[in-house]
Amino acid sequence: MTLTIKVISPAETLLDSVADEVILPSTTGQLGILTDHVPLLTALDIGVLRYRANNQWQAIAVNGGFAEVEDNEVTVLVKSATSAADIDAVSARQELNSAEQRLASVGDSDKQAKIQAELAVKTARAKLQATTPYP
Repeated sequence: MTLTIKVISPAETLLDSVADEVILPSTTGQLGILTDHVPLLTALDIGVLRYRANNQWQAIAVNGGFAEVEDNEVTVLVKSATSAADIDAVSARQELNSAEQRLASVGDSDKQAKIQAELAVKTARAKLQATTPYP
């Protein structure tokens, strides 16, 4: 038996497929979903959503959102997302380095700029991690 997985952003449906297994970046840590999982609603953090279909792992860098699991359907609503196939690893590494430098240059007194810089680092890190092969 398989899972149906949908990843939907305000701009587009990024994925509408079947999978044998899904790993979600929930706000409390990674969450594995297999067939016949109990119903679940969870918040997602910035991170990498991975799913296994036809014994191949695929990745999508997600920028927060929510996931619902019910009746072997995983519906993921995200603010934005990028498929690993659309991410250039070299550009992602450069984006992460730039974001880390920006974070290091922000003073502790500018809390809003610090939060924005931390989010930029998390987003860039997720994109880079999505390009890394999974087991």
